[in-house]
Amino acid sequence: MASTPSSAANNTSANHINHRNYLPELTILTSLFFMWGFLTCLNDILIPHLQNVFELNYFQSMLVQFTFFLAYFLISLPSGKLVEKVGYKKGIVIGLITAGVGTLIFYPAAGLRSYPVFLIAFFILASGITLLQVAANPYVTILGKPETASSRLNLTQAFNSLGTTVAPYFGSLLILSTAVKTAEELSKMSPAEVEAYKAAEAAAVQYPYLGLAAVLFIIAAIFAVIKLPQIEASTVQSGDGNGNYDEIHDSAWGYKHLLLGAIGIFVYVGAEVAIGSFLVKYFVSLDSSMIEMEAGKMVSFYWGGAMVGRFIGSAVQRKIKPGTVLGFNAIMASLLVLISMLSDGKVAMWSILLVGLFNSIMFPTIFSLAIRGLGKHTGQASGILCMAIVGGAVIPVIQGLIADSIGIHHAFILPVLCYLFIAYYGFKGSVPSFEKAELAVEVD
Repeated sequence: MASTPSSAANNTSANHINHRNYLPELTILTSLFFMWGFLTCLNDILIPHLQNVFELNYFQSMLVQFTFFLAYFLISLPSGKLVEKVGYKKGIVIGLITAGVGTLIFYPAAGLRSYPVFLIAFFILASGITLLQVAANPYVTILGKPETASSRLNLTQAFNSLGTTVAPYFGSLLILSTAVKTAEELSKMSPAEVEAYKAAEAAAVQYPYLGLAAVLFIIAAIFAVIKLPQIEASTVQSGDGNGNYDEIHDSAWGYKHLLLGAIGIFVYVGAEVAIGSFLVKYFVSLDSSMIEMEAGKMVSFYWGGAMVGRFIGSAVQRKIKPGTVLGFNAIMASLLVLISMLSDGKVAMWSILLVGLFNSIMFPTIFSLAIRGLGKHTGQASGILCMAIVGGAVIPVIQGLIADSIGIHHAFILPVLCYLFIAYYGFKGSVPSFEKAELAVEVD
């Protein structure tokens, strides 16, 4: 296909994007990955706290994750349109402000002891994080060479994992340190003691989230004044570097490897969130002598493994095809979950924690493979993939129903099935149709 003057100009701009050094910009963007990882992972600590406060069963407690990740499904596509209209930088600022408003609502939710208000706060917080993801993930893949996009996204996602590693320990000390009393225990206390207890219980949630709101607003102010590269959708280069793949279909929905990637994101986020959400209660069930605060601290190893794995994965994927690494990690994750299900005690505990190490590269690798070669459709594709994060809403709730039915230990069969699909996507489903066609021509 002959290049028009417009396409030639776009390719020139794209080449400029690919060859510039964007280390300063990428360094600034890592703060966003850290913050949304921290905020998302605090849910794993808040869930057992709310489960105790409101006397919820597993299904009811998983409504936290359902509400949180439902925002990705409802907000992702509008976020994609907003980013296309106002740009990456303004999209990031709006996302930070929205997330800040969400964290502020935790204060009245805790003071009122209202579970519905908590769920509203989770939804608004997640809406802001959704906008951040829609803007920041493709931005990182664009700022540099297409062939190193997966490695680059893995590196920035490693700082997301740093946030998820720190959050459980931080949350356990501040939130789970206040032991929740039963109705019987409260009945034996004087009115003044009950009031003091409720105030302490509310403060355990209120003050940490007030601090987080302040941090989010400060970061929003910083992003509002700093200079970031202005990259238009029309200048985004396709995965092969020649700018032609994006003209195969009129819409991102026409690419099979993108749609399979969306399913991959759905089941990956669902599996990761389901495992993380159940860990505190799971560890207590494995060891009755373990208190919830100590179990919450153990969750840091799960997310810490993801952090270490992303740093390793960023280097490995420069040598080995990302799809192969993804398939291998998914197989290992499924085996570790099965080992945990079929064992008890320390073996069950550490095998499920090790899953985090192999979860590490899954999201950024699926994401970068799914948008490969989409060119001008990259913004729309990012919205589709972020919408698929709703798996974090659906799969934990289903696992909650399974846990209420057959027990928490064997409810982990659901993540096993999720990882098997991811293995298929890594080894086969992630290969774009245009690459298959080229391969067929070469063979002929």
